Amino acid sequence: MDVNASAEADLAARFEEHRARLNAVAYRMLGSVSESEDAVQEAWFRLSRTRAAATAAATAPAAAKATATASGPGEVRNLGAWLTTVVGRICLDLLRSRQSRREESLDVSLETHVPDPVVGRVDVVDPEQEALRADSVGLALLVVLETLAPAERLAFVLHDMFAVPFDEIALIVERTPAATRQLASRARRRVQGSTPAHERDVAKQREVVEAWTAATKAGDFDALLELLDPDVVLRSDTGELSSGLSKLVRGAATVAAQATMFARLAAHQHVVLVNGMPGLVAAPGGEVFSLGSFTVVDGKIVEINIIADPERLRSLGLPSFEA
Repeated sequence: MDVNASAEADLAARFEEHRARLNAVAYRMLGSVSESEDAVQEAWFRLSRTRAAATAAATAPAAAKATATASGPGEVRNLGAWLTTVVGRICLDLLRSRQSRREESLDVSLETHVPDPVVGRVDVVDPEQEALRADSVGLALLVVLETLAPAERLAFVLHDMFAVPFDEIALIVERTPAATRQLASRARRRVQGSTPAHERDVAKQREVVEAWTAATKAGDFDALLELLDPDVVLRSDTGELSSGLSKLVRGAATVAAQATMFARLAAHQHVVLVNGMPGLVAAPGGEVFSLGSFTVVDGKIVEINIIADPERLRSLGLPSFEA
């Protein structure tokens, strides 16, 4: 192996040491599994190009080297911090582009959009699921993050979730550290005002989810009401607005009535981990029809988020289920 190939392999190995953290940053920033993976991969490309530029500068003649030193990226000294900054910039650009598309589109609504979940089996220990549960990164939080301005979301995620100093975040959002602190503060107030302290005990939430399945299967309206907070919110995302099937429903009686309409699916529901906490997949005939996450507070369901978009469900890499 030549020197360049060896250096590239070493750099790739060092990058892999940071991949899990970078994926975590990107997912919390974007709420999209595929976009998060793309953002991290783009960070690798930029790192590789930076190393190539630094190598070229180091081997250039003296005059060219002086020019490269003045204008080029130079050597990355703190790789973890550099990569976090790069991923932050990439995600910020993606969020701004997404915001522009939504403003132009008539078929996208934040009111009914459900971010991508990370789904796993309940009988498998998964470090990513553990991290999401520990950080309380459920779909309810991601839904709130979707309502933030791009710069607010970045400031909140990087500072409050990953302890990145405001001085470093300020360089990404091109604000002063004081202004960046204000961005995070506004985002924090929005998040704290919209996401109550929810259940973090997997066994307790599973009891509620299984009770929901039993009541739905039996068509027991009163039992469903007993499980629901009076102000419960149900968000159903089918991927389009024109069909009228994507909807936001509020109130226990209305949500319970909606649940009884899908009683036939209850016999085909399976408990899975959705961002670290028990949720449900409905898979009649072994084919996934919908995925639901639950937010439980004091034994009551306060929010249900459902994805019933076939294309998105196929892209999530869900476990297989027996017919």
